[in-house]
Amino acid sequence: MVQKKKRNVIVGQSGGPTAAINSSLAGVYRTAIDRGYKKVYGMIHGVQGLMEGRYVDLSDHIQSGLDIELLKRTPSAYLGSCRYKLPEIFESKEIYEKIFEILVKLEIDCFIYIGGNDSMDTIKKLSDYAIITGSDIRFVGCPKTIDNDLALTDHTPGYGSAAKYIGTSVKEIIRDSWSLETSHGQVIIVEVMGRNAGWLTGATALAKGEDCDGPDAIYMPEIPFDMDAFLKKIKALLKTKASIVVAVSEGIRTKDGKYVSDLDNSVEYVDAFGHKQLTGTARYLCNVVSTECGCKTRAIELSTLQRAASHCASRVDILEAYEVGGAAMKSADEGDSGKMVVIERLSDDPYQAGTEVKDVHKIANDERVVPREWISKDGTYVTNEFITYVRPLIQGDVGPIMVDGIPRHLYRPGFQDIL
Repeated sequence: MVQKKKRNVIVGQSGGPTAAINSSLAGVYRTAIDRGYKKVYGMIHGVQGLMEGRYVDLSDHIQSGLDIELLKRTPSAYLGSCRYKLPEIFESKEIYEKIFEILVKLEIDCFIYIGGNDSMDTIKKLSDYAIITGSDIRFVGCPKTIDNDLALTDHTPGYGSAAKYIGTSVKEIIRDSWSLETSHGQVIIVEVMGRNAGWLTGATALAKGEDCDGPDAIYMPEIPFDMDAFLKKIKALLKTKASIVVAVSEGIRTKDGKYVSDLDNSVEYVDAFGHKQLTGTARYLCNVVSTECGCKTRAIELSTLQRAASHCASRVDILEAYEVGGAAMKSADEGDSGKMVVIERLSDDPYQAGTEVKDVHKIANDERVVPREWISKDGTYVTNEFITYVRPLIQGDVGPIMVDGIPRHLYRPGFQDIL
């Protein structure tokens, strides 16, 4: 049997950026070149940019081993991201025809998409269209999300670094809170990303240790938020402590399903997937606490800092992201399509993990939340099982390559004008 000559690969990034997503991009590129592909194209702003004919030859950007190392240490999505929802095939066949025309023109054999839940929906639909039309292009998903909510994988690249930053930042916030004396006490509420899953907010408990008590309470989307119980707890804490630090997920909801951030009746942006931009949860709760308790309050939104802090990246996370990118490329090269690479944990101590591929149809549009047994009975903290799960993922550091005292990132003159 004559083996088909290898042609080209195209890779894109989608969804929210992370401190590790570019490490996966580096893994895809390096593995594709090592496996004999002629060109590796990068989509500019994911599949949305691809439909506009926007892509680059990555060999113009990655020209040395140093460039690979810089890319692994560069936060955000180097190629630019998107939140574009592909319609169902029967709804708009023309869109799929346009995408495949571009892929055929570029002589693409393998299409790799680095992203989260919605990105895996893209891989599912494109691989289905390839089957329907008899195309031999392979479509494989590479997991990425700080939310850690993808099904069938133990965890997702990007989560470990975000958890490390969150635990570190909350510990520093707690330390700062000790230094200020207030006559009526103070309540600091830290808002952490997480629409439906509290993996990130739970990571604030990593601040707890012999030199720090950790946050006083943690509120996650998995448990309905009770305002009366919340205020009762705050008032009780104020009787024993001068300063209180509370962590809340941006997506906490009341028993009737309403986001706490919506209680102030603000109008927010909604993306193509119908996801409302959540913000203001901590600010709203601080206003309530200030009114009800008469104490000083401060709302802190970690916002994009928690996903862009490459200076505080986990070595485990960066290495796994690189390996997962390589595994996605290897999977597509060996004939898989309609698959996503998953991480399987082999042991906690010592921590060991490996990769496999799973059917993307069993992953796309599903969300993995924190197990109820990993949350305290009263719903205001996480258990030791949660900490045992997270702690191995934040180990080690990836030292930035410093220039003039500031981390250097991969950069090509004029490239930002393309994005």
